[in-house]
Amino acid sequence: MPDETTTGSAAWLAEEWAKQLTRVLETMAGEAPAVTYFSDELRADEPDSEELLWWEQPLSVDDALIWIGAGRASWEDIGKRVMRSAGIDEQDPEVLQGTYLEVLGQALSGVASAVAARLGREVSCSAGRQAAPAASQGLAVYKFQVASGEHSFPLLAVYSKVLVDIDQKPVDSPARPQRTTTPSEPEEPQPPNSIDLLMDVELPVSVSFGRAQLALKDVIKLTTGSIVELNRAVSEPVEVIVNNCVIARGEVVVVEGNFGIRIKQVISRQERLRTLY
Repeated sequence: MPDETTTGSAAWLAEEWAKQLTRVLETMAGEAPAVTYFSDELRADEPDSEELLWWEQPLSVDDALIWIGAGRASWEDIGKRVMRSAGIDEQDPEVLQGTYLEVLGQALSGVASAVAARLGREVSCSAGRQAAPAASQGLAVYKFQVASGEHSFPLLAVYSKVLVDIDQKPVDSPARPQRTTTPSEPEEPQPPNSIDLLMDVELPVSVSFGRAQLALKDVIKLTTGSIVELNRAVSEPVEVIVNNCVIARGEVVVVEGNFGIRIKQVISRQERLRTLY
């Protein structure tokens, strides 16, 4: 939620960043932090931060830019939270930084979608890089405090003047020919949104009854009628795998002469993440 001192046309950008960061951390780390923020100034001597790790994110609209700055303690904390949620006790700074940048990428994509909805046109994130804002003039700066449990960490968000001005005036878009529709003329179908398009994507689904390891000499001896013993008992459920990720377990059934699986357990998000590492 905003601090009482939050003013200016960039306030909605700060609020949207807080919402998106909360959403991504809840999804990836399993807990929704409390995020507060207020308008600030860009200073080189930010307290409680060594050299800030800056990420510069361009948006595909009028050269708009967003910068997110975090001290080492902040990005390490975010990286560790996400990795712990996946059951991994990671201490490698390079891995933690990569995990933190993945969180930023997803949250900034959410901000781009919010800007797109506000403008009524497509807006996406272009290729970003590690770079700091060149100067404070014309920039809107907000400081965020992200608290979870007994711990909290600061982040900085900086918005270019172009992006702030987008909230004040409509963005010029390519002229579109005017078209009238008569009652006898059918309306043009509206394009589906992105999530609707994803719903039709086909994914490979497989079932694992178990696994076995054999020496090469035993593999060579396999002939018709040979039996390979798996590492799964008859009473144990089989695994349902989508894109090499275990998503559920169930029991084998027969449906009109075909084998099928009755789902008995859906795998938790944390366990699904562990199967990817």
